[in-house]
Amino acid sequence: MNFTMASSCAIVTWNYHSQMKKTTLLVIEGRHAEIPSFAADLQKKGFDVLAFQNGSQAVSKLKQSNATLVVINAASLRSTGIRICLSLRKKDSKIPIILILDKERAVDKNLADAVLALPFTIQKLVNRIKALMPGDGNNVISAGPIRLDLEHRRVRCLGKNTKLTPRLITLLQILIDKHGEVVERESLFKKVWETNYTGDTRTLDVHISWLRRAIELDPDNPKFLKTIRGVGYRLDV
Repeated sequence: MNFTMASSCAIVTWNYHSQMKKTTLLVIEGRHAEIPSFAADLQKKGFDVLAFQNGSQAVSKLKQSNATLVVINAASLRSTGIRICLSLRKKDSKIPIILILDKERAVDKNLADAVLALPFTIQKLVNRIKALMPGDGNNVISAGPIRLDLEHRRVRCLGKNTKLTPRLITLLQILIDKHGEVVERESLFKKVWETNYTGDTRTLDVHISWLRRAIELDPDNPKFLKTIRGVGYRLDV
C-alpha cells in the first residue's frame, strides 16, 4: 500500500486482485472522531481510493484522477455537501455521486445519484457504489445521471439498477438521443413499435410508466421524464 501526502489531501492506492476490474473512487471526508470514516474501509473492500479533506481540492483533481465515482461524506465536513455536488457537476456532469448526510439533514436528492443517512454499514455503501458503477458492456449511453447499458439491457440511475425489456431499451434510447427535446407521441410509438398504425397509443403510456419506475425517485412526480400534454414526452436531465 502506498501513501502520498499533498497539501490537504491524502492519496491512498490499493491494487485489486488480478481477477477484479480496477475501480477508482474519489472520497471527500473530514476527520471527526464521532463521524465514521469510509475511505479506509472502501480501500479494504478492494477499491482504489483517492481521499481528500475538502471539496475544492477534490474538484481540482477530478479530471486527472480518472475517478469512476465520488463519495462525499458531508456529515464529516459538517455540511450538506450541496456546494461540492454543484461544483463536481460543473466539472463533470456525468460522474456518479453518493452523498452521506447526518440523519437530521435534508437536501434535494437530485443533487446526487444516491443519498445515504447515517448510520449505515460499509456493505450498504459498497452496494450503492456497485449499483452506480458504469455498465461493463461496450455500448453504454448516458444523459445526466441516466446510464443505459445497451449490451446488458440495464439502466442505472439515482442508485437504481434495473433490467429493461427490449422495447423499453428502445424507448429510453430514443429519449436519451433526443433529451431536452419534445418527442411527439405518434413519432415515438411508430419508432418503438415499428408500425405506422397510431390509432391506440395507450400502451405507450404504460411503458412510460414502467420507465419512470426505473429512473425516477418518485415516479408519480417525475423530475426527468416529463409529459408534455397534447404533444408527447421530454427527457430533462
